[in-house]
Amino acid sequence: MPLAHWVHDWSPFFIRFSDNFGIRYYGLAYLAAFAAGVGLLWLYWKKGRSPFGPNSISDLITVLIVGVLVGGRLGYFLLYQFESVLADPLILIRVWEGGMASHGGFIGVLVAMLWWARRRQVPFFQVADLIVTTAPAGFLLGRCANFINGELVGKASNVAWAVIFPHNEIDRALGQAAVARHPSQLYAAALEGALVLALMQWRFWRTNVHRDQPGRLSGEYLIAYAIARVIGEMFREPDASLLLGLSRGTFYSLFMVAAGAVLIVRAKGPGRAGP
Repeated sequence: MPLAHWVHDWSPFFIRFSDNFGIRYYGLAYLAAFAAGVGLLWLYWKKGRSPFGPNSISDLITVLIVGVLVGGRLGYFLLYQFESVLADPLILIRVWEGGMASHGGFIGVLVAMLWWARRRQVPFFQVADLIVTTAPAGFLLGRCANFINGELVGKASNVAWAVIFPHNEIDRALGQAAVARHPSQLYAAALEGALVLALMQWRFWRTNVHRDQPGRLSGEYLIAYAIARVIGEMFREPDASLLLGLSRGTFYSLFMVAAGAVLIVRAKGPGRAGP
């Protein structure tokens, strides 16, 4: 007897005012992610492990919000849907139609941190090594919101926990009835979110690496995220055409591994403290 898979029937709206207007879980996930970041940064300062107090935290988070939103939006279309931008440039500002990319968000956050550190005249890695310990909370919440939205679906599967997403774009494009698929969004929430968050928190609280080797923690985060992303990509339908036989999420993650390795080597260079 074939397995009876759960049919995804969650609404993307927490509160719905009309057909296309309301409070969405995706938006709440962003708010909760930034709140988690504020809470962790405040805790670091309270425990004497960060020099940035409440005023600095609120200023930094505001800048990071802009970086995430702008970088994620531009990254989605430049890295995954460039043809759509060429055909209709105004698509960039139609945010209600969706479209965010984590790799673009990374670039946006990088630019935001560089600008903030320079304006405050503080070492860049003093900022970056703190932020990377909070970032996985955003992925944990964001990927859960992706699941609620029924987007970024996984590959077809008959595993017992596979889910049927009746309105997913993959099956509609193929002109077929929705099939059971891996809940790859939840895999990503566990890997990119919970697992990497636990690793970063362990490294931050159990060592002084962020003080002794500035930049190393950022490098470790880039590599950890990239590995988690590549594993998750094995179960996820590609968002766009492949690059060199790899999904774009995997392909772009290779650059993160390289960047992370450079940061770790740099942090152990001459004149810097050892592990």
